[in-house]
Amino acid sequence: MITIKNLRKSFGEKIAVDIESLTINEGEMVGLVGNNGAGKTTLFRLMIDLLKADEGEVTLDLTNPKTGQKEQINPTENEHWKDSTGAYIDEGFLIDFLTPEEYFEFIGKVNNMTTEEISQRLQDFTQLMGGEILEQKKYIRNLSAGNKQKVGIIAALFNQPQLVILDEPFNFLDPSSQIILKKSLKDYCEQHGATVLISSHNLQHTIDISTRIILMEHGKLIKDLPNENGSAENELEAYFNL
Repeated sequence: MITIKNLRKSFGEKIAVDIESLTINEGEMVGLVGNNGAGKTTLFRLMIDLLKADEGEVTLDLTNPKTGQKEQINPTENEHWKDSTGAYIDEGFLIDFLTPEEYFEFIGKVNNMTTEEISQRLQDFTQLMGGEILEQKKYIRNLSAGNKQKVGIIAALFNQPQLVILDEPFNFLDPSSQIILKKSLKDYCEQHGATVLISSHNLQHTIDISTRIILMEHGKLIKDLPNENGSAENELEAYFNL
């Protein structure tokens, strides 16, 4: 579970995030939508301690993989959350002077996986990779934007985290890859009971996979909508005048 209380972040006079209260339950697939400048990416960066809040707090209720015990964790106070969280925000998360093989091996070794376990895990992503990631004899920096995106998403899911945070995961992907990714994220959430948060400008993809949709504008929460069987679609389309 994720609990946010009185979370605020400004850049000069611009208020980027101003959230009084938000709770995200374990196992939810939450889509975060809003126009440019709504504060979606800033919120994600605050949640994983890439930015320091001006005030307020984020608490993550996660199981420590070393002890098997539930812990309430403030990301600004310790780093235990990293063992149970996978995130991809942008290319800055990648080590782009490595090949994809080297990067996945690095991710696996950091998570105490054997070479055999790394190889087996990569097989889970065969369809998403589409034969364009491995054995290409390319550094990550020389991959297309779409394939870089795939590498980042795979790395975020690699250690089967309890909490997954993806910012604009459908960006740069071709239509086939977008469909594969939607199915992969839904299956992952259901099979692992994981909490998955995505932000996206693609409203239809967000509606297709989310169990709940949160609408942000100017750093504030405008709507918090259940989305059983796409029930949020009409209200969101009305809001965005689609």
